[in-house]
Amino acid sequence: MINVLVVEDSAVIREFLINVLSSDPDIRVVGTASNGLEAVEAAREKRPDVITMDIHMPQMNGFDATRRIMETVPTPIIIVSGSSSQEEVSAPFQALEAGALAVVHRPTSPGHPEYVPTAKELIQTVKAMAEVKVVRRWPRPIKEAPVPLMPKLKTEKELPDVRIVAIGASTGGPLVLEAVLSLLPKNFPIPILIVQHMATGFLQGFVEWLTQSTGVPTHIAAHGEQIQPGHAYAAPDGYHMGVQTSGQIQLSKDDPENGLRPSVAYLFRSVARSFGGGSIGVLLTGMGEDGADELKILKELGAVTIAQDEQSSVVFGMPGEAVKIDAAIYVLPPKSIALTLASLVEKC
Repeated sequence: MINVLVVEDSAVIREFLINVLSSDPDIRVVGTASNGLEAVEAAREKRPDVITMDIHMPQMNGFDATRRIMETVPTPIIIVSGSSSQEEVSAPFQALEAGALAVVHRPTSPGHPEYVPTAKELIQTVKAMAEVKVVRRWPRPIKEAPVPLMPKLKTEKELPDVRIVAIGASTGGPLVLEAVLSLLPKNFPIPILIVQHMATGFLQGFVEWLTQSTGVPTHIAAHGEQIQPGHAYAAPDGYHMGVQTSGQIQLSKDDPENGLRPSVAYLFRSVARSFGGGSIGVLLTGMGEDGADELKILKELGAVTIAQDEQSSVVFGMPGEAVKIDAAIYVLPPKSIALTLASLVEKC
């Protein structure tokens, strides 16, 4: 049984969320809170397995409540967003900076065509986050802080002429991507392709937040778009992303891989076909094993491959699988990943 604390200032919405969550026999709502102060106290008293958190509340907002909870009784926190305002598209990612683990849309009302899938998404996210036994908070990167030295390659072969970086991430990925991109040099000379697993509808806020917080121009990829040096491109909702040798992005509605679309596996395989050893593959924190086998394909073709280390990963699923099958040349924390990318590109 997964014990959940529901934090929401609207009594009507609070009751609605209780009903949605309680519809699953594996979930039990053990408490509620109508503002951030109540949430902090309830988290201490109830010790829930998961907390669903509203953002805009009286007395203490969801950002501050999340930060306080993560400092006192670390608990997997899911931001449940009901806002469709374009002015607030990046708000959920500011909550991730405070320590939240995932963001989902609030389910639509019963009778709406999207009610069943949106309710299912919330329930599945609660179940997935309940499996994260240790929640590590990622502080915003301090750019002036000393960065660990890049480790030596495990092979003496000549470094390839790197033309592209491909990154895959899932649970915990947004904060790690922010840390890595923030530490890249401003003149980073090659394009970056990103598959980040996240709930549908948050991608625009994600790319805007990355652009603002890292200084790396980040876009939702468009079919046929020519990738540019120093820019990052995120796979759009519901599409696999690949790339041609010419550098044009190719989007596809092919079947999901590993239950996912976009999938990291699709991206890495496409990069392997188009750029082979002239690429860098990076697999970050996340559940499952999406992209691990394909990272090994990149390595076998002579590409430089990197997996995030276990200590810094929120979930050591995807990178852990890559390490297990010897797909990664480097196993590194985020700051070292950034320095390694910069150093490898500089040498090419």
